[in-house]
This record gives sequence, structure tokens and C-alpha cells, in this order.
Amino acid sequence: MPKITKKPGHSRALTRTHKIAIAGVATLGAAAVAISAVPSNAQSTTAETPAGKVAYSSEQIKDVKASVTDQLAGANLKAEQIAAKKKAAAEAAAKKKASVAHAKHKAAVAHAKHEAAVAAAKKRAQAAREAKEAASRSAKRAAVKPVAAKKYSNNLNGWINNALDIMDDKGIPGTYNGLYRNIMRESSGNPNAINNWDINAINGVPSIGLLQVIKPTFDAYHVPGTAKSQYDPVANIVAAANYAADKYGSIDNVNSAY
Repeated sequence: MPKITKKPGHSRALTRTHKIAIAGVATLGAAAVAISAVPSNAQSTTAETPAGKVAYSSEQIKDVKASVTDQLAGANLKAEQIAAKKKAAAEAAAKKKASVAHAKHKAAVAHAKHEAAVAAAKKRAQAAREAKEAASRSAKRAAVKPVAAKKYSNNLNGWINNALDIMDDKGIPGTYNGLYRNIMRESSGNPNAINNWDINAINGVPSIGLLQVIKPTFDAYHVPGTAKSQYDPVANIVAAANYAADKYGSIDNVNSAY
């Protein structure tokens, strides 16, 4: 079997394929180093290289560097856009939060005003009810409380005053002086006075009482609520004043027998 011997200083020859692969690797390495090591203003130089090696110009390095710079700029722009979007989203969220808080505050203020208005209305209504109830109680007490009857003295003065109150209630005209003057002329203030000698007495209807009223006249002009007797001083006065108002306008207009 022949012995294989290897001459010192010699190696197996590289094929064409091996050379191309090595050149590609070298190209990538040189490009990476050139980004940081080669100045941007370096002059372009062209040198002959041994066979199997690739030569790199400054223009090629510039193109690689520009590409990397563009990529970095694009990445920075994208990051800035993302940050701007986040900032805008945060500002929108804060604005929305503030708007919601303002709306809640406004609603709370409106609710408080409404509640205050309702409370005030209830208070006024309660005060009105209490006032009405108090007035009703006062009215009931007044209704229950007996009205003291007006008292009149049992004399000519009292009879005239009593008759005047009745006349005023019934709308019959006349004054104290008019009544008094005619009473004194007709009977001198005697409620039991009776005329038994004039024509009326001859006809069977004598004049009786303070104002000397005959029976037919008394019955015709009697005022309801008074006694039905010619001898009753108040009933006599009121009936005579009612008759005088019908015939003469008022007892005050009578100055003689009537």
C-alpha cells in the first residue's frame, strides 16, 4: 500500500465554491465593522486585491450606514408615535374623568337644591296646615263660646235702645231722639197708657202703649221676634216705627198724632 506523504508548507487547494463562501462572510463582517470604524468623509480608494478576496469601497459603506440610520430613525419615529398615542389616550382619559366628576358634582348640586326646595315647600305646607288648624280651633272655640245677650235696662232708655237695635237689624229707619220725642207726646213714657175717649176707643180699638198704637195697626206692622202685645214697650215702639216708616218715611218725620 503506497504511503501518503504531505509536503510541509502546502495545504489542500480551495475550490471556487469555498472561495465565494469565504468572501460572503468577509463582506458581512466588513460591513458591520465599517458602520462604526469608517469615517463618513473618508475618501474612496480602490486597491487591487489578491485573487479570491472582495474589495469594499467607501460608497458601499455609506449605503450600509444610511440604511441602518434610516432603520433607527424609523424605530425612533414609531416609538414617538406610540408615546404620543399613549399620551393622547391618557389626556383623553383624564379629560373624561374630569368631565364625569364635573357632571357628578353638578348633579349633586342640583339634587341638593331640589331637596332643599322640597323641604322648604313641605315646611311652608306644614306651617299653612298648622295655621289653618289653629284658625279652625279658634273658630270652634268662638262658636262654642256662648254669646252674651245684650242687656237693656227695664226703663224708657233701655226700651228705646232695645227697639233701635231691632230696627237697625230689620232696616227700619229712626233715631233715639225721634222715638223719644213722639213717646213723650203720646204717652209720657208710660207703656200701659190707653186712650178710652177718642174715635178709636169709640170704635172699640183704643190706642195703647208708648206710641199709642191701635190693634189693627199693631198686627199689620208687628215685627217678628218681638212680643205680640201692644203693652210690650219694645214691640209697641218697633211696630209704630215700622208703620211711620211706611206712611211718613221715618218716625223722625212725625210731629203730631199719626
